[in-house]
Amino acid sequence: MTQSNSEEEPKPEFRPLTRHQRRVIGVLIEKSKTTPNAYPMTLNSITTGCNQKSNRSPQMTLAADDVELILDELRDMGAVSEIQGDGRVSKYKHKMYNWLGVSKVEMAIMGELLLRGEQTLGELRARAGRMEPIAGMEELKPLVKSLLEKGLMVELTPEGRGQIVTHNLYLENEIDHLRSKVGSGTLNDDLSGGVEKIPASVSAATAQSSPSEFGEIVAELRKELDALTARVSELEQNS
Repeated sequence: MTQSNSEEEPKPEFRPLTRHQRRVIGVLIEKSKTTPNAYPMTLNSITTGCNQKSNRSPQMTLAADDVELILDELRDMGAVSEIQGDGRVSKYKHKMYNWLGVSKVEMAIMGELLLRGEQTLGELRARAGRMEPIAGMEELKPLVKSLLEKGLMVELTPEGRGQIVTHNLYLENEIDHLRSKVGSGTLNDDLSGGVEKIPASVSAATAQSSPSEFGEIVAELRKELDALTARVSELEQNS
């Protein structure tokens, strides 16, 4: 007997997210895999994870009140649920397996992309591997294909060595801007948090940056150096 539509598995419900929503979701995914004993997470622990200095690009400074509002938004979307923890302290967990329709390893890949934005496949394999084992590029490639088919991943450069990919949960104006930057050769323009590298072709008015903006540029240059180091390691492994 053919199953009725009501008995079919629910379809994924993913939609574009703001940069702060992506950071919160990325933290919940990451911590559920790397520190399962501390998961589900309290508001304070999520806030600390959002502002963490390692494994994040770009850096953010979110207040607990901001994170609480973001969690409310994500809960309304069906992406997060709130539970009562020990001592009647509210805790939060993600519902991304159903929301995205992904496997365990695909979830690790998406979590890494939400935390860091665009990156090469070699960088992605190494970084997502801290959440779920990914033995090598041959194991990664079918996962990438699956995420592309599901509409969750975007190829920013052609297939091949050094290919750059990212997630597909950006707002429309963000992904268009990112494609434009990559197409013009301005890479590592991380829209997951809004810190942008100023290209040589930028207008003089835009180039007159404030001290805080120059600090962001320095942070971006450091990120590029890390990416280049990881790429050299990847080339050495493949040589």
